Amino acid sequence: MKTQFLSMAIVSILLWSCSNSNKSQKNTDASLIDTATVLDTTTVVDTHNAQTSLDWNGTYKGITPCADCEGIETEVTLNKDMTFIVKTIYKGKSDKVFEEKGSFKWDATGSKISLEGLKDRPSQFFVGENTLTQLDLEGNRITGALAEKYILKK
Repeated sequence: MKTQFLSMAIVSILLWSCSNSNKSQKNTDASLIDTATVLDTTTVVDTHNAQTSLDWNGTYKGITPCADCEGIETEVTLNKDMTFIVKTIYKGKSDKVFEEKGSFKWDATGSKISLEGLKDRPSQFFVGENTLTQLDLEGNRITGALAEKYILKK
């Protein structure tokens, strides 16, 4: 009987010490998390944008709406050296290809470009994944029923 009592006492002590050891470990882990939370005061800035993350160079095509023709067949080529070529054909009016060349610049967010030197027409575009969306004269997205017609695709 003494052996049974002694065995039960030893098992109880071992279980109690394991249980306290786990509590102690949990308290230590919790204090580390609290300390890490308090010490981490850095701000992470996401530098991913169209300019840095997308394969934006290339040729984009589409037919944009036209007030007095069937549509404007538009082709915009963006080159890595920050130059562009825009070719347009006014469908139903003429087969003449109008071509304009120049350089472009990115806005501060790295998501829009401005084609420099274009006259009397929108010159700002939002750069997306394999798309170039023509913006209005103030640089805003065009909304409404025809909004999808202003998206040029690679």
